[in-house]
Amino acid sequence: MTPVQTATAPRDLIADQLARHGYIPDQDLATALWLMDMLKRPLLLEGEAGVGKTEIGRALASLHDTKLIRLQCYEGLDQNAALYEWNYQRQLLAIKAREGAEADGVEDLIFSERYLLERPLLAAIRQVKPPVLLIDEIDRADEEFEAFLLELLSDFQVSIPELGTITATSIPRVVLTSNGTRELSDALRRRCLYHYVDFPDVDREARILAARLPGIDARLAQQIASLVNSIRKEDLRKAPGVAETLDWAAALMGVGIARLHDDPAFVHESMMCLLKTAEDKGRVTREVTDRLLGKVA
Repeated sequence: MTPVQTATAPRDLIADQLARHGYIPDQDLATALWLMDMLKRPLLLEGEAGVGKTEIGRALASLHDTKLIRLQCYEGLDQNAALYEWNYQRQLLAIKAREGAEADGVEDLIFSERYLLERPLLAAIRQVKPPVLLIDEIDRADEEFEAFLLELLSDFQVSIPELGTITATSIPRVVLTSNGTRELSDALRRRCLYHYVDFPDVDREARILAARLPGIDARLAQQIASLVNSIRKEDLRKAPGVAETLDWAAALMGVGIARLHDDPAFVHESMMCLLKTAEDKGRVTREVTDRLLGKVA
């Protein structure tokens, strides 16, 4: 009787592959990425700013040795900015250069591929090798754009009036991120697989430091991860993200600190790498730093 295969092997394989490209996922994220590939579904990643959602798209593109195409969302983003535009300046020059020519011929010329400006969504479906399409901070876009995006991701084709329907050359791996600044539609959530990305625990953040800063001492990495974890539990306006942890660790390594207890004064002074508002800097006083540092082994 053939034994039943479990999801453990492919999930662990993806986790190992991502680790080799500098991203240390937890088990649930590795499972989500595996299912995304198997089911050919978009993956919606939600979580606080700074937890590494965008970096997942970059790591995935590196893992598959493919192009990363990023659409940064913002309030007022419309279809033209996300899909395609015409190069109006070149079109006007072409019209001027062909004054007196037959109107239909000029129109066919200026509305041809050579005057088409691809934006991220159109570029993503026209790649020969499936790219990673990273739709970053979808919660910042308007609900109308979200509805348009849902239609595009369902059919992977787009209609350009002057050129006709363009069908996807390949289906991209789609990763959407959200910081939770507004509630996303049920339709979008149903269309996607979902994973909530939280701040890493101490051990995983220490592994991230070791992966991204190969020269770091293992004990220093553990101490930094432990102290940052404690800082995130303070009443802060903006908890430091993984990128801030990496910056701080690089700063500490740069001045030759081997253990955090070696130079408590600089540990506190260098927290400008972690704390990004005046309010948070005011709350994490030297006394607070010493208290938190006292809990670090």
